[in-house]
Amino acid sequence: MKSITDLEVLGMVAVTHEHVSGELFRSVFRHHPAGVTVVTFESPGGPVGFTATSVVSVSLAPPLLSFAIAHTSSSLEALSQADTALVHWLEVGHSHLATRFARSAGERFSDPESWTPLPSGEPLLRGVGTWARCRLAERFQAGDHTIVIGLVVEAQANGAADNAPLVYVDGRYHEISPITPRLSSR
Repeated sequence: MKSITDLEVLGMVAVTHEHVSGELFRSVFRHHPAGVTVVTFESPGGPVGFTATSVVSVSLAPPLLSFAIAHTSSSLEALSQADTALVHWLEVGHSHLATRFARSAGERFSDPESWTPLPSGEPLLRGVGTWARCRLAERFQAGDHTIVIGLVVEAQANGAADNAPLVYVDGRYHEISPITPRLSSR
């Protein structure tokens, strides 16, 4: 198989994988809006959580989702020991939660009024109406991240009807305009 290092495409240079730096790859994904979530779980040392923009639906039957966590994350060791986790989908007005859970671990649960433990132990963020509780079924390494597959065992979809999801694009959180209600089909 030939190895093409540079390719002229529409007047721009496309670079093959041998030359794609982390910086270039990150700048490519700055053009890809991603939903913002916070993943929380219980550990022997107390509640743990982090902001994740990598959550995706994997399967409907059974209901599976996935997310990725960087090997440099302060939450990785605790997550490797966790059996379950709670994924919270953030909406407009929740950017403060995304920012808090992207900071150092000591600040994430510093406000005891902002969360409560579920009967199963996972920290539930107050004011977040859409979440899924998952049994962590698979973990595997992919480059500098670990990908986690979660089997959804409980879920709630009670986000505010007029609120839109919080998205992350171009290195910032964005609050997009409310979603237009579906038109009924005739």
